[in-house]
Amino acid sequence: MTKQDVIKTDAVIIGAGPVGLFAVFELGLLDIKAHLIDILDRPGGQCTELYPEKPIYDIPALPVVTGQELTDRLMEQITPFKPEFHFSQMADSLAKTEDGLWRVGTDDDTLLEAPVVIIAAGGGSFTPKKPPIKGIEEFENTSVFYAVRKMEQFRDKNILISGGGDSALDWTLNLQPIAQSVTLVHRRDEFRAAPDSVNKMRTLANDNKITLHIAEPVALNGANGQLESVRLRSKTSGEFDVVCDTMLPFYGLTMKLGPVANFGLNLHENLIPVDTEKFETNTPGIFAIGDINHYPGKLKLILSGFHEAALMAQQAFRYIHPDKKLRFQYTTSSSSLQEKLGVK
Repeated sequence: MTKQDVIKTDAVIIGAGPVGLFAVFELGLLDIKAHLIDILDRPGGQCTELYPEKPIYDIPALPVVTGQELTDRLMEQITPFKPEFHFSQMADSLAKTEDGLWRVGTDDDTLLEAPVVIIAAGGGSFTPKKPPIKGIEEFENTSVFYAVRKMEQFRDKNILISGGGDSALDWTLNLQPIAQSVTLVHRRDEFRAAPDSVNKMRTLANDNKITLHIAEPVALNGANGQLESVRLRSKTSGEFDVVCDTMLPFYGLTMKLGPVANFGLNLHENLIPVDTEKFETNTPGIFAIGDINHYPGKLKLILSGFHEAALMAQQAFRYIHPDKKLRFQYTTSSSSLQEKLGVK
């Protein structure tokens, strides 16, 4: 990648969960432009990925709000600051440039440079739980996929979906109209998905529009990364092969610190120690806010992350605008802040 391909900005935020989103707001009030990187394909982090409809009761002034509603409100709140998102990407490198900036690289070959980097990665990166099938890596990203980014990619495919949760059922229902064939495989005839989805899936199976097998995948057959069939093992039918060219295993997600562990930061039990004045790491210009950080008395609450984001932004300003004076202002009384927010 050439020099002109590097994206220059004021701040790079790793993680687009609630705390990362609120950091955009606090930075924006100080005229700091932010780019966000997230391994998921949408904002919200754990709130939207793990419990979009789960009620949250400890957000100030909101007696009850779901994870998705909170994310939607935060996205609305930061609209005036026009943040730029790099979804479905993992931040996998961090290095100091000759001119003193931080360069962040992603696994999609995106390069960003900024005076400050804010790690708001929650418990780490979401990574898919893989089926315990020997040699599955050979087929990954060619004919085995752990997420559906673009439905059109699977048009006219013979798809085998493995799993019994919401993701497995949702994609069975959504891909059935465009796929050549869909086979759903689950190790037992009970599903953890929404009852309505299960009922719709069983209707499709009864109408022979999909195939349902109570079994588990044990081997993949194919060559050069291209799947030809999947061997299943059933308690009643033994082992047999199902012809398919695509497999979508949905076994859930796990949280790992991921490449952040290799950024050269001090770690404490896979968390990043910070001070409680600026929420800065042992490396100047690198901050950690939200569940990813550690300090005495730390509470893993969203509202704690909001507080950390506010103090972090004050110190970030000093790195980004070293020649400017930092003026503390209230949004309720500052006409300049209200103008930025579009409420003046």
